[in-house]
Parts: sequence; C-alpha cells; structure tokens
Amino acid sequence: MNKQQQSIELFRNGYNCSQSVLSVFAEELGVKKDLALKLASPFGSGIAYMQETCGAVSGALMAIGLKYGKGENGTNDDKAKAYDMSQHFMTEFKKKHQTVCCLELLDGINMSTPEGMARIMELDYFKVRCACYVKDAVAIAEKIVTVK
Repeated sequence: MNKQQQSIELFRNGYNCSQSVLSVFAEELGVKKDLALKLASPFGSGIAYMQETCGAVSGALMAIGLKYGKGENGTNDDKAKAYDMSQHFMTEFKKKHQTVCCLELLDGINMSTPEGMARIMELDYFKVRCACYVKDAVAIAEKIVTVK
C-alpha cells in the first residue's frame, strides 16, 4: 500500500487529516508513528475545529520540517531550506485547491456549529472533500520529502 492509500485508510479509520498525513512519513523521518499521531492530533479540522490552515497541509508541513528543519545542531541554511520547501508545498497545494484554509476548502461551512457540522455530514465532505485533501497533501509532500 502506498503512502496516499495509507493516509486515506488512516483517515477513514478515525484519525484526523493532519494525523493521516504526518504519520505516513513518520518512521522514515525518524519519528515513531504513535508520536506523530499524538503530535498532529490538535491540528485536524483546521487546528482544533477552528478551520484555519487545513490539517492535511499542517501534517505535510510537519513532515517537511522533520526532513529539512533546523534542529539543535542545525544551521540557518536548514531553516531556509525548510521554509523554501514549505513554500513550494503551499504553492502546489494552492494550485490544486486555490487555498490552504480549511473553512474555504469546505465552502465556508462552519463546522464548529451544530448546524455547520450537520451540513458537512449531510454533504459527506469528510469523505468527499477532506479525503481528497489528505491524498493530495501526501502526494505533494512525498515529492518534496523524498528529494535529496
């Protein structure tokens, strides 16, 4: 099963969008899957149902950070590389979906209200829309994270 399929499987099994993206990269980037799942947990639904940055995007950016980010013994060049790769990811995601904002990706429907969540469920947006965002975030991130 490839990373995109793994991420969709995780998403369908109750993990949020951010968890579903980050965790498929975790082991190869030196992080235990369980830790990645915990770390990404608050970032789903645009960060804790706030519908800010899409959780799938956040998960991908965390993976990019694990690959390129500045650690304790890192350099400013590492930080610059992480920013560059993150900007590249954001540009590619926006090309495909016009935005990285969860609220905009879900047509402005506010999931933090009972009415909004009912509408999202009625439209089956988690399956129809969010699963697509998860898959696309993994596909874009995979090209970036596997680059030497």
